[in-house]
Amino acid sequence: MTPPLAFLGVFFAYPVASIVGRGLHQGGSWHLAPIGDVLGDASIRHVLWFTCWQAAASTALTLALALPGAYVFARLDFPGKRLLRAVVTVPFVLPTVVAGTAFLALLGRGGFTDDLFGFRLDTSVWAILVAHVFFNYAVVVRTVGGLWAQLDPRQEEAARMLGAGRFPAWRRVTLPALGPSVAAAGLMVFLFTFTSFGVIQILGGPTYSTLEVEIYRQTAELLDLPTAAVLTLLQLAAVALILGVHAWTVRRREATLRLVDAARTAHRPRGGERALLAAVLGVVALLILLPLGVLVARSLDGPGGYGFTYYRALTSADASGGTFLVAPLQTVWNSLRYAAVATVVALLIGGLAAAALVRRAGRLVRGFDALLMLPLGTSAVTVGFGFLITLDKPPLDLRDSWLLVPLAQALVGVPFVVRVMLPVLRAVDHRLREAAAVLGASPARVWREVELPFVGRALGIAAGFAFAVSLGEFGATVFIARPDSPTLPVAVARLLGRPGPADYGQAMALSTILMLVCAASLLVLENLRTSSASSGEF
Repeated sequence: MTPPLAFLGVFFAYPVASIVGRGLHQGGSWHLAPIGDVLGDASIRHVLWFTCWQAAASTALTLALALPGAYVFARLDFPGKRLLRAVVTVPFVLPTVVAGTAFLALLGRGGFTDDLFGFRLDTSVWAILVAHVFFNYAVVVRTVGGLWAQLDPRQEEAARMLGAGRFPAWRRVTLPALGPSVAAAGLMVFLFTFTSFGVIQILGGPTYSTLEVEIYRQTAELLDLPTAAVLTLLQLAAVALILGVHAWTVRRREATLRLVDAARTAHRPRGGERALLAAVLGVVALLILLPLGVLVARSLDGPGGYGFTYYRALTSADASGGTFLVAPLQTVWNSLRYAAVATVVALLIGGLAAAALVRRAGRLVRGFDALLMLPLGTSAVTVGFGFLITLDKPPLDLRDSWLLVPLAQALVGVPFVVRVMLPVLRAVDHRLREAAAVLGASPARVWREVELPFVGRALGIAAGFAFAVSLGEFGATVFIARPDSPTLPVAVARLLGRPGPADYGQAMALSTILMLVCAASLLVLENLRTSSASSGEF
């Protein structure tokens, strides 16, 4: 077993095992009676059913709306493409409590639909499904689009020259090549919606609850650790089953692909592609830009009319009424610093783990392929609280160290790095590696001169995802962020938890800053990737 895979296994399993041990191992012996009690509870079974149902429905709806967007961003060239690509990724990093509040303003009492059409969606499951699409649209666009942009279009053109129609050629040539990437994107969306917390809390109310919400309620509100431990094990078992099925189906579809420079595959819209581009832009405007616009409007709507009152209040710690030890604006620098370190750690560990999975075979390695996704399907409450109670003794006493935050964020970012890079690494013809090795190239040189030109674009996408999820990570960070250096999402949650319009307005202002920082960072990444592509390293 390679060091990256072993390190990840221990780093992830130890905090989770500690939580389970606290709940089920008491007085020197294991107590398994809570397992039967929890599984026999009809309300818990209903929570499990709703968790699975809403995750499946959200995934199907996200794929249906986002796959056309993946094609548009991968194969069409139009003005503002890089800016729009960065914008559609912004929702993915917003704290769920913020986005949920924005959708409540759109769909609830006095919201957009209530004012114009006379009906509310905040009390229905549709609000949850739409909010999940809002969050996960970028997952499909960037994961599937990253590979789609590098597929050689001449293969599909050859099929059409042999008499196949446009759709049959796409179904028989392009779709099988995209299969592993679509499956990876669908898996990530399912895991995010399966463990949905903030959206359900705000838009679901007391009617709808997921396993993640129930784990939080049992841990933070009822202090029932045995029940929380059983629910954590139940969630882990469900996620492990999903990952096992996914790994089996992906292995059946994987094949070596002909990859080309993404800059050569994009073209100006022609014919029916113009209508497709217009439809995708319409979906982006209604699904993403409108909620973000509501967020900005709320941040500017001060007591004396529209202005920057709430933004000016962020520069002083006194304006928060003792909520922070530092000025709320200081959290911007904290988040950027943590996210940068977390991205480096995630790229290093995730990149090495992906390379190890490509080069090694065997059931144990394939099992670690699924294990790498478990952090995405584990309760953030479990991970954060687990870090707090496990990394508290020498030589790993990190409770007072700022490194604890980026380490927790990197744990969430590593699966993105692995899932984005694996389809591309496995698509590289292994004969190229073998030929370079026969000619005397070292493994490091084979990676630098053979694989890196192909995976450079995927590496950029992975870095963007890792940085984005680190900026917006909240569930685990809220337990371990130091009071004198909170992150942006933690600061927003604390402001939203205080009564009064001033704190709410500051929360919206801080959320808008988070949105702008993310958009600027992703835009810089897009420019760097474009520059790399023009120089031959894509």
